[in-house]
Amino acid sequence: MSELVTGEAVALELLPAKFPSRALAVLLDLVAAMTAYVAVTVLLVVTTSSLDSAARTALAIATFLLVPIGVPIAVETLSHGRSLGKMSLGLRVVRDDGGPIRFRHALVRGAIGVIEILMTFGAIASIASLVSARGRRLGDVFAGTLVVRERIPVGRTGLVPPPPPHLAQRFAGLDLSAVPDGLWMAVRQYLTRMQQLDPGVSWDMARRLAGDLAARTGAPLPADLPPAVFLAAVVHERQSRESRQARRPFGAGGSVAGDAPRAAGDDVSGAGWAAEAGGWSVYRAPAPAQPEASAVPIVPSAAPSGQEPPGERPATGFAPPA
Repeated sequence: MSELVTGEAVALELLPAKFPSRALAVLLDLVAAMTAYVAVTVLLVVTTSSLDSAARTALAIATFLLVPIGVPIAVETLSHGRSLGKMSLGLRVVRDDGGPIRFRHALVRGAIGVIEILMTFGAIASIASLVSARGRRLGDVFAGTLVVRERIPVGRTGLVPPPPPHLAQRFAGLDLSAVPDGLWMAVRQYLTRMQQLDPGVSWDMARRLAGDLAARTGAPLPADLPPAVFLAAVVHERQSRESRQARRPFGAGGSVAGDAPRAAGDDVSGAGWAAEAGGWSVYRAPAPAQPEASAVPIVPSAAPSGQEPPGERPATGFAPPA
C-alpha cells in the first residue's frame, strides 16, 4: 500500500501495480503497437513504390515515430493513463499526487520508454521496476507518475457511509459541474478512512475539504452540519444524480433531482453525527421538536364554532357530529 498526500492534506491509499501485471500490460501494448506498425509499413511499401529511396526512408522514420511511439502517447493522454494493456489488466497511470496525467507526463514516459523498453528489450525498465519501492521505471521517475491498480479487492476497500436520511434532498440544487475529479477522489478517500484518524486530525481534514467543496459549488458551507456529514451528503447527491441519469430512458422528462418530501420531525440542526457501522448515528440529542405545522390542510373532524349550521353546508361526504 502506498500513501500519497494530496493538496488537501489527505493521504490517499493507492495500490501500486505489481511487476508481473505491468510487464504483461507493456507486452500487450507492444503487440498492439507493432501490429499496427507492420500493417502501416506494408501499406506504405505498396503505395509508395514509385518514390525514391530518400522519400521512402523519411516515410519509414515518420511511421516509426508516429505509430509505435506517438499513438501510445496520444492514447495515454486522451484516456488519462489507460492504454489497451493497462485497461485490460485494470491498471492506470496517475501523477504522484494521485491526479490524472496530462500530455507532458505521457510524452516523458513515452520518450524514455523508447530507450528503456524498445532499444533494450525492456531490460532497463525491468531492473528499475524491481529496484523501486513502488515499481516505477525510469519514465515514471522522470515524469512524476505511478502505475496503480484500479481493480482493488472488495475486502480491502472502505465504504462511504451514507448521509442521514433527512439530508437526502437538501443538496439537490447544488451545481457540481465545477468540482474536479481530484477533489472527489480526496473526499472519498477521507470518508472511507476518517474512523481510523485521530479526531482532531479528522475534523481539520473534513473542514478543509468541505471548504474547498463549498467553494467549487458556489454555495456557502452549512453552519448547522459537521463538515464530514456535509461531505457525505454531497457525495451521496452526486452518486444519486449519476444513478438517476443512468436509469433514465432516452427522451424522458422530469427533474434530475429527486422530489421525495422530507419527513416531519427530521429537523436535527445543531446535532452531532458520527460515522458508525457504515452509517451515521446521533451522539447528541437534538433540540425538542416544535409542534408540527404541516403545509397540507387537515380536514377537521368536527365543525368549528361560529360557522354556518350543518344544514346549510354543501355535501362533502362527511357527516357532522350530532
